[in-house]
Amino acid sequence: MFENRTAVITGSARGIGRAIAEAFAEKKCNVVISDIQDVLAQKTADEIAKQYGVKAIAVAANVTKKEDCVKLADEAVKQLGSLDIWVNNAGVIRDDLLMRMKEEDFDLVVNVNLKGVFNGMQAASRPMLKARYGKIINISSVAGLVGSPGQANYASAKAGVIAMTKTAAREFASRNITVNAVCPGYIQTDMTGALKEEIQAELKKQIPLAKEGTPQDIARAVRFLASEDADFITGVILRVDGGMAIGM
Repeated sequence: MFENRTAVITGSARGIGRAIAEAFAEKKCNVVISDIQDVLAQKTADEIAKQYGVKAIAVAANVTKKEDCVKLADEAVKQLGSLDIWVNNAGVIRDDLLMRMKEEDFDLVVNVNLKGVFNGMQAASRPMLKARYGKIINISSVAGLVGSPGQANYASAKAGVIAMTKTAAREFASRNITVNAVCPGYIQTDMTGALKEEIQAELKKQIPLAKEGTPQDIARAVRFLASEDADFITGVILRVDGGMAIGM
């Protein structure tokens, strides 16, 4: 299903992005590890290539820069022969209450989490439109569905990703390109693991399944949306949240 395909994953040197890259590599899909941390990206690419026996390259990119995203798409085609799957995963947080939030923190989060998705989809669409095939998966968040105290910047950006996903799905459908989004809930990562235990416990209380998700939970959902099993699915916003945002 994924053999001889190429997947680009932004922000994939570590965390959820790396888990997504490994999920594709597990099914023999070649991967492009892209991150602003170039040394770590190369290390991750080397480790994935060795472990899964696929082609894995590293391309440094700042998703807020259009030219970086264009180069990322070009390198995927040049080095691996095609660009079949693009996952917009890169993201940052700069949390604070709305009344105290610094303008530069608002701008940074929106630029990376929303404009970065715009840049990524625009760059990916060119070779995909030419090939008349493509799978684009954007990583949003339940924060974009329900809001999140202290995250006016992040929640706004992720809500924008949802709207942009639906718009792109309509625009690209005639060229056999599907565009979907995944909304993670509380996922156990280095960032959430650093939270105080009482905060983690309180977050888990909000989840009907009473447990946090893992990066692999997100990765499997992304892989499904990129597979042939999801060929008739586009414009979907898939929550992977243990039920946290049921009804949204």
